[in-house]
Amino acid sequence: MNQLRTYRLGIDIGSTTVKIAILDDTDELVFDDYVRHRANIQEALSDLIGRAVHKLGQIQVAPVITGSGGLALEPATDVAIELGGEDAKIIYFENGNVEQRMNGICAGGTGSFIDQMASLLKTDADGIDEYARDYNAIYDIAARCGVFAKTDIQPLINEGAAKSDLAASIFQAVVNQTISGLACGKPIRGHVAFLGGPLHFMPELRKAFIRTLKLDDAHTIVPSHSHLFAAIGSAKEANLTETKALEEIREQLKKEVKLDFEVARLDPLFANDEEYTAFKERHASHHVTTGDLATYCGGAYLGIDAGSTTTKAALIS
Repeated sequence: MNQLRTYRLGIDIGSTTVKIAILDDTDELVFDDYVRHRANIQEALSDLIGRAVHKLGQIQVAPVITGSGGLALEPATDVAIELGGEDAKIIYFENGNVEQRMNGICAGGTGSFIDQMASLLKTDADGIDEYARDYNAIYDIAARCGVFAKTDIQPLINEGAAKSDLAASIFQAVVNQTISGLACGKPIRGHVAFLGGPLHFMPELRKAFIRTLKLDDAHTIVPSHSHLFAAIGSAKEANLTETKALEEIREQLKKEVKLDFEVARLDPLFANDEEYTAFKERHASHHVTTGDLATYCGGAYLGIDAGSTTTKAALIS
């Protein structure tokens, strides 16, 4: 790589994933990657930067960490639907104005919701997408809350509903939640763009949106890097007068990152290992009295707790 060229680094840190995009001086995407950070953002980002160094070498980049730059969509876009790990957005572009609606407090109908539902079908998000290709029926499933959704799905599983139908129903629930919860009756029409990891990696979910919104090919926009749009957008907003070596950014991430500001924090549950050990020992000392059912004689009481995902039973004397 030419060391004199100018590169822009866009970093998009979401609730469950980290995305980076590096553009050259012609705005061509020369590197991109996308990983789940599993709450360890610093390590995940350091790993992504390391992969970029391995591919591109010691280049100078102008970095930006943001998500708002991703609003720079194609001019033809009227509405953008973006699903993330724990959030969902509908963005309306009307006469030069931008209106964004987002679920701020609940992860219902997002990527993490799909992950939860996948566990009920003993698969993952990719598996749900594969199942949904061959559906025959759609069931009504709540998506506002994972608990309600499980309550709807578990009886269907018990009754032997096909996994393909359940998978398609889960996707339809996500569509219904996004449209009803965010659009709130405002029409979604014109050219609609689909963004974010779930809509990029799960084509059947995208098809469920297209089917519900009755979109044709001419009004459906699926960018080739739809999961990286915020990262690419932030890269385009980089200040080229402020650059750093890619390796220097990686080295900084290996160290403890100190904030320039502080936020209110709760005290930790345990100040040290000794407190944690004492907690475990204290709770381990309490046990339910148990007996041997094979030798027990006399009356007994059977308690059954049928929950949304599990059934528990206890027999007491």
